[in-house]
Amino acid sequence: MESEERDQQIKEQVEYYKSRIRRDLTNLLKWLVLGAAVGCAVGAVSSFFARVLGLVTSYRVSHPWVFLCLPIAGICIVFLYQKIGKEDGGTTQVLSTIRSKDDVPWRSAPLIFVSTVLTHLTGGSAGREGAAIQLGGSMGNQLGRWLRMDEEDRHVMVMCGMSAAFAAVFGTPMAAAVFAMEVISVGVMYYAALLPCVTAALIASEFAASFGIHPEVFHVADIPALSIESGLKMMAVSLVCGAASILFCIMLRGAGRLYRRWLKNPYVRVAAAGIVIIALTALLQTTDYMGAGNELIARAVEEGKAEPFNFFWKMVLTALTMKAGFRGGEIVPSFCIGATLGCVLGQLLGISPSICAAAGMTALFCGVTNCPITSILIAFELFGFEGVSYYLIAVAISYAVSGYYGLYKDQTIVYSKYKAKYVNHHTRS
Repeated sequence: MESEERDQQIKEQVEYYKSRIRRDLTNLLKWLVLGAAVGCAVGAVSSFFARVLGLVTSYRVSHPWVFLCLPIAGICIVFLYQKIGKEDGGTTQVLSTIRSKDDVPWRSAPLIFVSTVLTHLTGGSAGREGAAIQLGGSMGNQLGRWLRMDEEDRHVMVMCGMSAAFAAVFGTPMAAAVFAMEVISVGVMYYAALLPCVTAALIASEFAASFGIHPEVFHVADIPALSIESGLKMMAVSLVCGAASILFCIMLRGAGRLYRRWLKNPYVRVAAAGIVIIALTALLQTTDYMGAGNELIARAVEEGKAEPFNFFWKMVLTALTMKAGFRGGEIVPSFCIGATLGCVLGQLLGISPSICAAAGMTALFCGVTNCPITSILIAFELFGFEGVSYYLIAVAISYAVSGYYGLYKDQTIVYSKYKAKYVNHHTRS
């Protein structure tokens, strides 16, 4: 009798473990296939998107008169959103979807594609990652709907789309995979999405490379050995860049409030903003602030050269552009702001402007996104590992200094930055 009971228990245990193994293997295969599918689909569209942005940017550079069409492009963008789709919240809307508060409509994908191309064609100061993230999130959400997935799995598909788009546009699969899991809730990582996000990011990155979209890798020169003196100087650079990230967020919010108060009509608002941007650019007598600012970043990091107020004017023109109704993103402009500010601070403090530009770029990105792990990974992928000590200092200081400010109003600070305490409130965007 005892032998029969023991045999029955063994059989039950074997069946239990077989069911667990079957479940785990099924889940593994499921997310490998879905991650690969999202990586291919979003990678293809995002690669095409990046290629088109490159073409229109080249056209604008060779035909400067196109910049004068900025107000007309803005009116076209507002018209598209008024007639085809409701006004959306950009990346914030994607984060809301993952937090079960909103949805990313399918029409967001073509709208953000066309509107971002128009913004870059006519020289608006904007990045491309916000559009890419929304594009990827919209596609991931729609694929989840077509496959009749439940709400939780569909949220993972949205994160897969975000990772794939980020990886395709930037060529940084490590940072892209982690960004989608880290940006939603500060202090909590969505590890359930790790496998599909990594799969989607790697495949999308390779897809983009095969399409001729290669990542921008910067050579950092004159990296000094870490010492007490260089460490203290880098802490000072990081402190200022962390404070600048707050200023950037406040400037974006302030521009939005001023527009809503004084220019309530969206057509008048975007046209007036376009005219002001053209006038400011003419007064500054430079085209450096058009588009994302990649030229300023390369000059600061690789040559250690930046003008004292490059960072300030990039802040101003990005705020004027993004809050008026133009489309794009704030992350690459934040790279530009951090790189130019860090470069200038390095010149003032007597430490390599090149490493300070790289660290400043990393610090400001961390400050505006509240994503320290992504910031470290993106520094590794863009600058290499030689300056790792400085990048770690930059991220740690900026994360602490930047407080609860951030680019995305629906990003949630789940745990306090300063102690092991549950706070659960939105960032001050």
